[in-house]
Amino acid sequence: MKLCSWFKHLPASIVEFQPALRTLAHPISQEYLTDTLQKWIHMCNEDIKNGITNLLMFVKSMKGLAGIRDAVWELLTNESTNHSWDVVCRRLLEKPFLFWEDLMQQLFLDRLQTLTKEGFDSISTSSRELLISALQELESSTGKSTSNKHIHFEHNMALFLWSESPSDLPSDAAWVNVANRDQFASSGLSMKAQAVSPCVQNFCAALDSKLKVKLDDLLAYLPSDDSSLSKEVSPIQAKSCAFDRYADAETVQEMLRIHSVACIKHIMDCIRAELQSIEEVVQGQQDALSGVKLHAALFMARLCQSLGELCPHLKQCILGKSGSSEKPARDSKALKKQGKGKAQKVLPTQAQWQEVKELLLQQSVMGYRVWSSAVVKVLAHGFAQALLLDDAGSVLAMATNWDELEIQEEAESGSSITSKIRLPIQPSWYVQSFLFSLCQEINRVGGHALPKVTLQEMLKSCMVQVVAAYEKLSGENQMKKEGAFPMTQNRALQLLYDLRYLNIVLAAKGEEVKSGRSKQDSRTEKVTDYLEALIDPFDLDVFTPHLNSNLNRLVQRTSVSQVTIMNRL
Repeated sequence: MKLCSWFKHLPASIVEFQPALRTLAHPISQEYLTDTLQKWIHMCNEDIKNGITNLLMFVKSMKGLAGIRDAVWELLTNESTNHSWDVVCRRLLEKPFLFWEDLMQQLFLDRLQTLTKEGFDSISTSSRELLISALQELESSTGKSTSNKHIHFEHNMALFLWSESPSDLPSDAAWVNVANRDQFASSGLSMKAQAVSPCVQNFCAALDSKLKVKLDDLLAYLPSDDSSLSKEVSPIQAKSCAFDRYADAETVQEMLRIHSVACIKHIMDCIRAELQSIEEVVQGQQDALSGVKLHAALFMARLCQSLGELCPHLKQCILGKSGSSEKPARDSKALKKQGKGKAQKVLPTQAQWQEVKELLLQQSVMGYRVWSSAVVKVLAHGFAQALLLDDAGSVLAMATNWDELEIQEEAESGSSITSKIRLPIQPSWYVQSFLFSLCQEINRVGGHALPKVTLQEMLKSCMVQVVAAYEKLSGENQMKKEGAFPMTQNRALQLLYDLRYLNIVLAAKGEEVKSGRSKQDSRTEKVTDYLEALIDPFDLDVFTPHLNSNLNRLVQRTSVSQVTIMNRL
């Protein structure tokens, strides 16, 4: 025992202890020795557990835990009496006595669990406070009164997108290849391309820095990827090692994964609660577009949309050490391959990361839906008011220029007769104003980066409101209200032209028709039939080809100004 390094740490009462016989010596049975030894080991186990648990309370970092574990490993590995102890334990206990596995390992894991939980709880709390602070700053300031230019950008994303900044290009853009650039580095232009506002960037940077600190601390407890470290212990030495230091690496990574997912879900729960509160407030407001609540909803929508990309250490926490070496390009390629009918093997950690990204996307869509619902409600209300104005002055004020065409018709005698017809070539002013305002609101929030589903839902909702307004118009005209401007053929022709144009611009196309379009089409067809019934059948047959030609030219002419809503597929 004197050869053991731990011998010098024993107190004198143990070192100098020598048992003395008080009676005659008798043989001791192995069963008695085994039972007594197990009781003694159990007693020592309880004492060690209580003592070490109290001492580990003073260890505040996982790096410190790793240092203690490594010191224990070196101490036990270098003991010269290890083999003799193993023989004795096998004879008396019928199994080797594993000091680390039986006494120490679970204590370290429990402390690691506590530190991890406390760390991520702190991140969750600070992130919630940062979110509330950002929302209060957004809601307590207006676009003109605030001195923080970043708040201006939240009020109008177009100001951010079309302003130049020294950080638009990386400082090394002239001499560093894109392939060799740091995957976590992002330029100002890339942020503008994704419509990620400075406030969102600051929030994500703050969260990612906290995750990085926690991740770096925990990685000290895990094996390093450095191949040089694996050469420290030769195969011969590995057999004589006291224990496997990294046997619980998978448990530690799973612990990290669970707490990081819980942290991000806590942040999403806070965002969800705030969005529900904002939705309740703006539902009954006609001036919601000029209020500050929608700015907060858009901020949270952009935040959820960007967290997965701008917090790379969140991805590393969930995917583990294997996910840290993956490049974003690989992730995007994997996403493009989805839905093509090819079964691909997906690791559980990757599936969990995809689940987190889906939750973030759903939360982002929810935030954008709060904004889009308010926009559609306000714009559709103005459209319906203008459409339902039935006095002569209002009808004339909304009228636009018509085109005059010469057509050749065949008389009963067989001769050709030239006649002139006049047809609408522009939509009514309130239709143009409605579509322009819609594009303006979408561009104001960075429409190029809106989720596809948000834009589709928004346009579908617009079309529903438009058709409802036309249905109300047809109902009022059938009631023949006194003092109303009569529904002439020219007015019906303009209304028909407007409806067809709106249907081209707003209605779903392609794959979108598979769900919920038949009912909408039937409503549109009923309104179309009502308007066509107000036009002379002979004139309608003559007008229809030219009307369709005018519509095609109009769509081409307005495709640039309304590219935001027409280029959505």
